[in-house]
This record gives sequence, structure tokens and C-alpha cells, in this order.
Amino acid sequence: MTAPMRFELPLQARARRSHAERTAETRAKIIAAVVDAIAERGFQRATALVIASRAGVTWGAVQHHFGGKDGLLLAVLEDSFNRFAERLADIPLANTTLAERVSLFVDRAWAHFSSRYFRSTFEILLNYLGRAEPAGAGDWRAQMAHAWDRVWSPIFADARLPRQRSLMLQRFTIAALSGLGATRILDGGAAARPPQELALLKQTLTRALTAPK
Repeated sequence: MTAPMRFELPLQARARRSHAERTAETRAKIIAAVVDAIAERGFQRATALVIASRAGVTWGAVQHHFGGKDGLLLAVLEDSFNRFAERLADIPLANTTLAERVSLFVDRAWAHFSSRYFRSTFEILLNYLGRAEPAGAGDWRAQMAHAWDRVWSPIFADARLPRQRSLMLQRFTIAALSGLGATRILDGGAAARPPQELALLKQTLTRALTAPK
């Protein structure tokens, strides 16, 4: 049997990428370098030289893509949250009970809060945004709360809670997961998954979301 014909571009043409693709790849490498540097060395030792070296670029290139330290750290926060949102994006909303969605939500959220992406977020918030208001950040607390609400609300829309109670549960969940994530960091990142604490969080959220209106 004659093998099917395969039409392939010459190697040079296949290797050619658009400017936008090259830019996106470079930005991703730099963001990954920040996350890795903070996870392995801590915020204070994740210097400009370390970040540029890990990314294989000059600090001038970092400034070109992000405008400097403020823009870079804000981009890391945005990238980290987007990764968190992607973990939750395909939670099935139809033909699932609220308790099942709570369980999926907590498990997938913990996968993020126990990752190096959360560690980078935590250290940036603690060491940088917690002490200063970087240029371009605006009201980052309000932005983060709004972004969390956009993820949370569709998953638990059928709970139909009063708005203030829904926001309270969101803040409680963030605090619980952040606390467990911070504990893991303080334990050197080697702490085992906390099944009892996560089970308690699931039970608490399920009861709160299904309580009489």
C-alpha cells in the first residue's frame, strides 16, 4: 500500500514564528523564572540578576516587556490567578450536586494553593504589595476580590445566597486555603496534603451554601 503523502513546510518556514508568538514566549519564560526563583530562593533573594539569568535574557529585555519590577510582579500575580481560574474552569455545572461542586472546587483550589505559583503570589503580596502601592496596580485588593468572584459565582449560582453572605464565604474560603498554603510554605513545602482540614472546609462550605435562605 502506498503511504499517504505528507505535505510539510520546509524546516526554515516551520521554525519561523510571528513577533507576537516570540513576545508571548519570552514573557512566559520571564514569568516562569520569577516563580521558580521565589519558590526556590525566597522573595528577597530573587534578584533582577537571578531572574534575568534564569530566563536567559537581559534585565533590559525584562524592562522592555514589563516596564520594570512593578509591571513584572503584577504580571506574575495575574498569571498565577489565571492558572488558578483554569483549574476550575471545567467543573461541571449540570447534573452535579452542590456538594459535589464544593468538593471539586476545594480539591482543585488546593492544587493551586499548594503549588509554587501560590508561593510566589504569597511572597509578592507579603513582601511587596503589602508594603507599597506599585505603579499601575490600582486598587489591587478590589481587583483580586472581583476576579475571585467571577470564578466563584457561576459554580455556586444555584445557592442563591444574599450578596454579602456570598462575599463573606468567598473571603472565608480564601483565608482557609491561604492559611493552609502558608503553613505548607513554613513547613518547607514538604507538608503532606491536609485531608482533614480540606474535608472540614468542604463540610463547612456545603452547609453554608445549602443553609435556609
